[in-house]
Amino acid sequence: MKLAIVTAYPPSKVTLNEYAYHLVKHFRQHADISELILLTDVSPKDADISFTEKGCNIVVKQCWKFNSYNNIFSVMKAVNQTKPDAILFNLQFMKFGDKKIAAALGLLLPKRCVLKNIPTIVLLHNIMEQVDLENSGFTKNKILQKIYTGIGTMLTQFILSADMVAVTIDKYVHILKEKYTATNVVQIPHGTFEIPEEPIYTLPEGPLQIMTFGKFGTYKKVEIMIEAVEKIRSRTNTNLEIVIAGTDNPNVIGYLQSMKEKYANVPQLTFTGYVEEVDVPRIFTESAMVVFPYTSTTGSSGVLHQAGSYGKAVVMPDLGDLSLLVDEEGYKGEFFDPESVDSLANAIEKIVLDPEYRIALGKANYKAATALPMSKITDMYIQQFKAIQNRKQ
Repeated sequence: MKLAIVTAYPPSKVTLNEYAYHLVKHFRQHADISELILLTDVSPKDADISFTEKGCNIVVKQCWKFNSYNNIFSVMKAVNQTKPDAILFNLQFMKFGDKKIAAALGLLLPKRCVLKNIPTIVLLHNIMEQVDLENSGFTKNKILQKIYTGIGTMLTQFILSADMVAVTIDKYVHILKEKYTATNVVQIPHGTFEIPEEPIYTLPEGPLQIMTFGKFGTYKKVEIMIEAVEKIRSRTNTNLEIVIAGTDNPNVIGYLQSMKEKYANVPQLTFTGYVEEVDVPRIFTESAMVVFPYTSTTGSSGVLHQAGSYGKAVVMPDLGDLSLLVDEEGYKGEFFDPESVDSLANAIEKIVLDPEYRIALGKANYKAATALPMSKITDMYIQQFKAIQNRKQ
């Protein structure tokens, strides 16, 4: 099978590029894939495809740009040139831009591929029905929220014209089936990027690192975490380091710089900036726990799966998709009220002061992560593509 994947790809800063990297890494080793075609936003010379494992040939075509109105034409031109046997779209609603028209036009692409009779699967990481438009950076205006919800419903109907739509959370399947009477929706879990050997749960000498990882400024806010750790320091005299790993959300450029300035007097506060793929293992391995300072969620969490693969305890808000993942996939963590600094401080402190509890959480999360390696996830997609091809034939 000659498989095309429409996606952002490292070193792109567009969302879901890291997920695409690991999809590609495992698809190329699958016996049924003869060639991978990456239809990306980065140039072939920049694309990170220097895998050490043996696998099929990879062709990279830079054919779309963030916020371009031309993507609907340029991607289809690349499809016509490369002639794939099947296409996978790695999507969320703001994948092709943070300008609403550009974003919407890009989401029409799956329907165009189906019209060309190419087996098409959309991996949809979030659904509009579960997105908090205000906290996610769309708009605070209630009237505009209703308009965007209506547009989101229309675009979801276009996406559902794909041969199959895969979502990562079971609840999404039920919502799409009930609201849109869709019969072509399936749950394929997020999966775990890397499955290292079971870690040694002891930590390096020095301060305990309280780490968070992601793109910050909309529904991911670091203030609550910094202030919570300061509270713990004041009442326990524990040696703690705060590590903010990642970058600004594209909708809130300058957010992390403003946090550096606001908390310039806080000791042992590190902002790493963008974390290269090769540095991800070190960031997780050195941390004592991973904190999710979120006010809402917009889909399955790649960071939670990464934390699990490195055997880390996690501290999570008791809301939305994170709670669902705990129920569905077996992850465990200490929960907190996302509106309360005291609640987060208590949750972090409980893990800081109880190494045995921290290790028990890490072991449970490693077990959950190893149950769904990316090799198993890519196999699920291959089976879906084969079923679509059989139906079309």
